[in-house]
Amino acid sequence: MMTVQGSKHSSLWGALIAVLAIAPLFTGSQYVLSIAVMTLLYAYLALSWNVLGGIAGQLSLGHSAYFGIGAYASTWFFVNMGISPWIGMWIGAALAIVAAVIVGMSSLHLRGAYFALATIASAMVIKTLVENADDLLGGPRGMEVTLLRDAPWQFQSTSKEFYYVIALVFVVLALVINWRILRSRYGYYLAAVRNDQDAALALGVPTTRYKLYAAMISAAMTAIGGTFYAQFVLFVSPDKVFGANLGVVIAVVCIIGGRGTLWGPVLGALLLLPSEELARSFSGGLLGADMMLYGLLLMLVIWYEPRGLVAIFQRWFKRPVKQGVTK
Repeated sequence: MMTVQGSKHSSLWGALIAVLAIAPLFTGSQYVLSIAVMTLLYAYLALSWNVLGGIAGQLSLGHSAYFGIGAYASTWFFVNMGISPWIGMWIGAALAIVAAVIVGMSSLHLRGAYFALATIASAMVIKTLVENADDLLGGPRGMEVTLLRDAPWQFQSTSKEFYYVIALVFVVLALVINWRILRSRYGYYLAAVRNDQDAALALGVPTTRYKLYAAMISAAMTAIGGTFYAQFVLFVSPDKVFGANLGVVIAVVCIIGGRGTLWGPVLGALLLLPSEELARSFSGGLLGADMMLYGLLLMLVIWYEPRGLVAIFQRWFKRPVKQGVTK
């Protein structure tokens, strides 16, 4: 059962999303396509963060640790052992899960700012370890991905369209994972933990275990995004993939869009990434212009609507619902 108007709105939104999704493929501009690829990547990363930071309500600012693990793992196995990044990304995901368990077991009992600080510290520790692994991981210099040009089976192509389609598929899969969690019993438990952890504990919900599961899922998804990034830019370094600012940006994208919602992370990426490019162009490449923009947009959105862009759009486009229904 659904309202006639609700059905029409769903169809219109579905058509609009489909048009927006395929539009960059027909622009003919490699610059626009590159921005679109990075926008989709950050939408995917925000959706990955949303499992732990949004649905479970745990403010992690250290997801760059998992992103970097995925980027370095797939790159190392590809460069040194010839293993395709399509396989290496699962190795990176597995290593990220191990890291999430280690970090989670020591920090998930913390709450609020203390947990956020613990996640930042964990990312900094891993970054320091990588910087000091000169022989194994190239140290501060980083690692270059072996260039094969058009080799789709090795996750490489000279065509930006190739990466755009893959990024789009990743976003769709991440949306499905978030959707399934949000509508599952497990998702309800995570929502209970987010809203009132003490009350959830009193009702017998094993809060630490469920938060750890969320951390593992979120870490694995983020690591896969790291592999995509490594193959897209063909270079990884500690500053690029383990930087503290990356962990903050991933969280900000989701928070601005609407943490704990399905479409919030996507809306956040659609606002922030194109805006960042505009800010960089108008500022003449001013150092820190992107972070200033993130801070400004975050303040404006939180001031207007703390629940993010999703709530703003719901407020703007809300219409009276007719009583007539169809079967």
